[in-house]
Amino acid sequence: MRENLTITDFAESKAVLSPDAAPSALGSLRVALVHDWLVNMRGGEKVLELICRRFPDAPVWTLLHVPGSVSSTIESHQIKTSVLQSLPFASTKYRHYLPLFPLFAELTKVRDFDVVISSSHAVAKGMVKKGNDSRPLHICYIHTPMRYIWDRFDDYFGADKVGLFASTCFFRPLAQMLQIYDRETVDRVDVFIANSRFVADRVKRLYGRDAEVLPPPVDVQCFAAAQRSPEEWYLMVSALAPYKHVDHAIRACAMLGRELRVVGSGPEEKELKLLAREVGANVKFMGFVGDGDLVEYYSRAKGLLFPGVEDFGIVPVEAIATGCPVVAFGKGGILDSMTDETAELYFEQTAEGLRDAMIRFEKRSFPEHELRSRAARFAPECFLHRFEQILERALEDWRLRQRTSGV
Repeated sequence: MRENLTITDFAESKAVLSPDAAPSALGSLRVALVHDWLVNMRGGEKVLELICRRFPDAPVWTLLHVPGSVSSTIESHQIKTSVLQSLPFASTKYRHYLPLFPLFAELTKVRDFDVVISSSHAVAKGMVKKGNDSRPLHICYIHTPMRYIWDRFDDYFGADKVGLFASTCFFRPLAQMLQIYDRETVDRVDVFIANSRFVADRVKRLYGRDAEVLPPPVDVQCFAAAQRSPEEWYLMVSALAPYKHVDHAIRACAMLGRELRVVGSGPEEKELKLLAREVGANVKFMGFVGDGDLVEYYSRAKGLLFPGVEDFGIVPVEAIATGCPVVAFGKGGILDSMTDETAELYFEQTAEGLRDAMIRFEKRSFPEHELRSRAARFAPECFLHRFEQILERALEDWRLRQRTSGV
């Protein structure tokens, strides 16, 4: 990967996204793609979209597909779904079928392909049938091990979310069952690629496997043309969920008398609005906005607040691509994307810790060229270049195993 890539380089290298540039090392090998479910376009789907561009003829296996919910690039592929597709209310209530996800995955495994590339945050890595000849070669880009059964169980199924009885007597045993399945399917993967060192550490701890680290692609070109014109307010771009710690941003801004604008929606919206009134914070909830409006928010904000812990965190990279510096809690994937030149990091995950970081932030300057240059390292062609290197090495090892086994 070129370490000194610039935004101009990105604009001039769109040709690398052409399907004609697919790695020649694949030859005539048959490629299939796997993704957990296709119901919206978030970070995981952006990764899948880019891989789909590289392999335009590869079919996509998934548990569920809501037509029109993902990009035309993904929709143009042949999409094979599981039993979940035909179950009642699956398009909106698919998570209610969580106990059956392993069964759906086992009934929807990819067969008769040479190379499978999975994009997994749940059971996608299990949707591959490995033969006695070690086919197919399975490369798993893992966004995270299933977060709701491992590190973030309490965020989804804790006693304060579903009640003590349900959490202890139903969801905890369910999580333990899914943990067993999650670990049993690890051997179906030949190569793990993690989206951050934070996730690679979790893969090592939970699965006992090493993982290559490859940050997800960020459409920095969308933000690169923004003219920076900062005003006296801070920005958060986030789902309004407990683990995002929007409440810390509200309290910190109230303590300092700063205005905060929050872009996003989610289940905590009502509670956060009540909190803002209680603490006397000047907070404007903007709801969901499109990319054009989001660019405008980034370009005008004094700084982006990022008080949560994310597996990677695309939002801070989008912010610095516009020249907007970041105040972030220093744990998780943020340590892969931000540097001292692009962000003020703090290490006490409290409203007071964020407040103190904001005070330090306001005494500093962040040259725009440093921020934009850093963001360019996460452009799609950087992802593809590194992904192809990993793929070619994996193919070499796989072919050697095939020759050694006499296949």
